[in-house]
Amino acid sequence: MASRIADSLFAFTGPQQCLPRVPKLAASARVSPGVYAVRPIDLLLKGSTRQSRRCLAPVKRRIGCIKAVAVPVAPPSADSAEDREQLAESYGFKQIGEDLPDNVTLKDIMDTLPKEVFEIDDLKAWKSVLISVTSYTLGLFMIAKAPWYLLPLAWAWTGTAITGFFVIGHDCAHKSFSKNKLVEDIVGTLAFLPLVYPYEPWRFKHDRHHAKTNMLVHDTAWQPVPPEEFDSSPVLRKAIIFGYGPIRPWLSIAHWVNWHFNLKKFRASEVNRVKISLACVFAFMAVGWPLIVYKVGILGWVKFWLMPWLGYHFWMSTFTMVHHTAPHIPFKPADEWNAAQAQLNGTVHCDYPSWIEILCHDINVHIPHHISPRIPSYNLRAAHESIQENWGKYTNLATWNWRLMKTIMTVCHVYDKEENYIPFDRLAPEESQPITFLKKAMPNYTA
Repeated sequence: MASRIADSLFAFTGPQQCLPRVPKLAASARVSPGVYAVRPIDLLLKGSTRQSRRCLAPVKRRIGCIKAVAVPVAPPSADSAEDREQLAESYGFKQIGEDLPDNVTLKDIMDTLPKEVFEIDDLKAWKSVLISVTSYTLGLFMIAKAPWYLLPLAWAWTGTAITGFFVIGHDCAHKSFSKNKLVEDIVGTLAFLPLVYPYEPWRFKHDRHHAKTNMLVHDTAWQPVPPEEFDSSPVLRKAIIFGYGPIRPWLSIAHWVNWHFNLKKFRASEVNRVKISLACVFAFMAVGWPLIVYKVGILGWVKFWLMPWLGYHFWMSTFTMVHHTAPHIPFKPADEWNAAQAQLNGTVHCDYPSWIEILCHDINVHIPHHISPRIPSYNLRAAHESIQENWGKYTNLATWNWRLMKTIMTVCHVYDKEENYIPFDRLAPEESQPITFLKKAMPNYTA
């Protein structure tokens, strides 16, 4: 722990020592005269500038020895509007919200939402199905007709279109697609089949994600890497570094395998429904895949199914990663967890290009979805407007950009109670070449 503290905070005395300057130190990070601190995140994302190379003038004009002082480090402070603006710029956000007061409950927030946003409209629900079926069919046509050099564009479109199928199944699982439960089960199962995703296992696990959002251990979506897991073996550590680094936009594939096919991970009351979903998925694989191979061959299977499926997993990983992961968003143990704070403060609204929002049915208008999963996808924007009117200063807002992704992929790694996350390259610099590569290769702009 001492080495991590030393990496995070430097202190010194003496008249001629220079360090990059932090624009403003929060109250929790104030130090005594003659002692100066630097947050590593400022150096990581902003780099050194001419101004930051200026020397800090010491308060006590006496010559002394340079001393390294180990001081506990608090998470990046967002105590003032200026602090939040600086962090938002550093991380690629438009806004970092204030901390929600402890006495605000989830019901308090829900009570401010218009009743209309909870209403199910069958016409709008089936319109979303039509959009997804049409856009996916168009994508398959593009793949069939496109020359080889345009295939990546066709795959990107088709992978995004099939992500819309997932969102339809997602609404069914939350009982926000139809008033008829049987219809929801059938539509949800069918929507997930092209993704070879078992509907019921996913539904059970996803319900726990909503019940335990950003709760350590219990949240079934993204979690910070546990320190003991990172330190358990060199082989596992290298796998984790690659998984949470370069291949993170496809890590949902590992989540798909790990969470949804093992009957031991489910309660006894859930197992029968899980078996039915697994039987449907295996039947699709046993019948659908051979038919594809019979018609277009193995390369055709890769071309028409595998590549769009990888495109879907890119969005599955990226969306869910951005929804709840940032250096300032904490994961908390159960005894410190607060539902309203986790759902409002711990969820990110992120805008994507319009065509992505349309094909994916506004799944990234995500804050109202965590306030109440019963809000249908076509009502999320109206609910978001209401939340912004009543609770806007507490919300985290972003537009997708490279700096946002770079922050998540190079900073948000190993759990730490004080700092929220510690990057891999601070704990194991010699093994973190993938992270070093990402820092150099990934753009840092927000436009």
